[in-house]
Amino acid sequence: MKTPKIAFFDTKPYDQLSFDTINQKFNFIIQYFKNRLSSKTVALAQDYDVVCAFVNDEMDEQVIEALYQYNINLIALRCAGYNNIDLKSAYKKIRVVRVPSYSPHAVAEHAVALMMSLNRKTHRAYYRTRDNNFNINGFLGFDMYQKTAGIIGTGKIGKVLIKILQGFGMNILAYDVFPDQSFAKKNNFQYVELDQLYEQSDIISLHCPLTSQTKHLINKESLKKMKPNVLIINTSRGQIIDTKALIDALKKRQIGGAGLDVYEEESEYFFEDFSNEVIDNDVLARLLSFPNILVTSHQGFFTAEALHNIAETTLQNIQDYFEGKDLQNEICCKCEEEPTSTKKKGPCS
Repeated sequence: MKTPKIAFFDTKPYDQLSFDTINQKFNFIIQYFKNRLSSKTVALAQDYDVVCAFVNDEMDEQVIEALYQYNINLIALRCAGYNNIDLKSAYKKIRVVRVPSYSPHAVAEHAVALMMSLNRKTHRAYYRTRDNNFNINGFLGFDMYQKTAGIIGTGKIGKVLIKILQGFGMNILAYDVFPDQSFAKKNNFQYVELDQLYEQSDIISLHCPLTSQTKHLINKESLKKMKPNVLIINTSRGQIIDTKALIDALKKRQIGGAGLDVYEEESEYFFEDFSNEVIDNDVLARLLSFPNILVTSHQGFFTAEALHNIAETTLQNIQDYFEGKDLQNEICCKCEEEPTSTKKKGPCS
């Protein structure tokens, strides 16, 4: 096997550290670029065999065609989501692999952190006490014990979250297009339709992928069906929530608050430092102005264990490709059209 050359886009210091550590086992040639992959930067991928991309890299038809002309064999996503890549353009041109599971515990635990901080206002209490203000007015929360959590999406992350919340003594309602009834029976919770979940949940946590069916799943109409004090948690994908509808619901006090680790238009802002600049995105600026909104910048995955697993799986995906092995983590437009229960686990043809 020849030594693959990898063009690594949107590099942060922690990326390079974790990949360099794991690459000691693989000995690939990796060139790290700080630039995000886009039509403006795709030329950097010339003379490489593989492109390694992240959630905010843009891989539309134009970029895919350019990569194909540069003889890129493989796009290795170092993330689980793939809504930022045009799979139809890549089909039968460039193989695409991803990291479907790096640490479900990392994301589930971050969702719980958002719930607890938002509920008990610990993020606001931190700033108040730093100003020597020990007044607790406005910080009233509620016991999570015996409250109802609605989990939308019961993949690996959703299932870990269910077990954590049951440890608090919460009642669980869940929704999934492909419900795992055996898991529900074993863990004593029930699957319900979305309307029932909206109406009965005190906390709603989103753990579904972004598809044409889930885009703006949380919208003006669904928000109206929720309890007036409900907390909405999103550690999945930003576009699952219609942000303008969420802001309107917050203004009308239709909901209690939201903890967001993702945002619809996060690609221009998340993972970057704008502390000395004015945020010119009016929607994001409005979100940040609400006292009952807690925003973190897509850090749900950010644990040492997750970074290790991301690097190891990504580099193993690349090695499997060049050794001609089945690509267990491959995605393409053909297999994504099939139901989850019948999707191919091997290479796409």
